[in-house]
Amino acid sequence: MNPIVAAASVVSAGLAVGLAAIGPGMGQGTAAGYAVEGIARQPEAEGKIRGALLLSFAFMESLTIYGLVVALALLFANPFAG
Repeated sequence: MNPIVAAASVVSAGLAVGLAAIGPGMGQGTAAGYAVEGIARQPEAEGKIRGALLLSFAFMESLTIYGLVVALALLFANPFAG
């Protein structure tokens, strides 16, 4: 494998994981803050808020997992290595 392609693959794999984690991390923090605020305002709606929060956490975390899959593909099944 060309050393430049190998180095670019490692750098892009790191960027893929790093950038894929920024958005969901910020979103999870914001969602958790608003969920706590909503539960504080309406304690009787805690079950519904918690259920929606956990479901949204799962969707947000799937974006980070997609970034990890892209990074692993670049590292171990590199389509640019030839």
